[in-house]
Amino acid sequence: MAKFPRNPRQPVEAPVFGRVTAGHGRHHFVTTETGETFEAHRRGKKGDVVVGDLVHCTEPVSGVAAIEAIEPRKSLLYRSDEWRIKTLAANVEQVAIVFASRPSFNPWFIWRALLAAHQADLPALVIRNKKDLLDEAETADDAVALLREIGHDVVEVSATADPEGTIATLKPRFEGKTTLLVGQSGMGKSTILNLLVPYAEAATREFSEALNLGRQTTTAARWYDLARCGGSGAVVDTPGFQEFGLAHLTLLDILRAMPDIAEHVEGCRFFNCRHLDEPGCSVKRAVEEGLIRPERYEFYAALARTAQSGPM
Repeated sequence: MAKFPRNPRQPVEAPVFGRVTAGHGRHHFVTTETGETFEAHRRGKKGDVVVGDLVHCTEPVSGVAAIEAIEPRKSLLYRSDEWRIKTLAANVEQVAIVFASRPSFNPWFIWRALLAAHQADLPALVIRNKKDLLDEAETADDAVALLREIGHDVVEVSATADPEGTIATLKPRFEGKTTLLVGQSGMGKSTILNLLVPYAEAATREFSEALNLGRQTTTAARWYDLARCGGSGAVVDTPGFQEFGLAHLTLLDILRAMPDIAEHVEGCRFFNCRHLDEPGCSVKRAVEEGLIRPERYEFYAALARTAQSGPM
């Protein structure tokens, strides 16, 4: 099992130390360095526990423990809308975004996930799955070309048609890192997960049975230790979802994560130009001159109109 880093400046009396590897609602699973896994609940009514957290717990009684404290996080990835924040995982080191040409994918989902990773200061890898499908391939080809054009790391695999090639391509990208897998439903994320982490399907069944919630636990993230597969690092699987909310980003956050837009901001007539409806905007001029792709500007404008106020 992987060794868990501890903070020596945060003494905690709770005797058991481990990582949150699964959860549903207020039910969590904690796995220790020796591989013992037990159910744990946060002390009191706090709802601040996230998959990936390193936690201090009481000794389990009848297989259940209390979470007393959480170690400081190295990273936290989440999505948000105007009503709530949905945390995905803590202490991850990179984000892998899966998409495919079938079922039809939403480029904005990919771009939103890339912005969230940038905001969390995490490198991102985009995985195009089902590259063997020829129908509708042109749309996916264009998406890959655009992502590479604006500087993102993209690999192409066929998890079902070429599992060995998929493993050969992805394993070096995942080895030694903690990777968060995200994607819209139906993109083949689970197939990729099971290739990289063969025991994942069995672990999912175990969690479902233990919580007595059937397949409902697929609505929560799960942490899989690659040491159990002879490697190092971990994969954190998330449920497929259709929207990646970014209500927490400011306009400056958005521009920092979109260099293809930001490189044209110099020259605007107004210093506080939002690059939307203002006259004399150099970004809008760059769109007209073909220096910025119209679909990227449309994406930027949609985010900018609802962005939080913040420093420019």
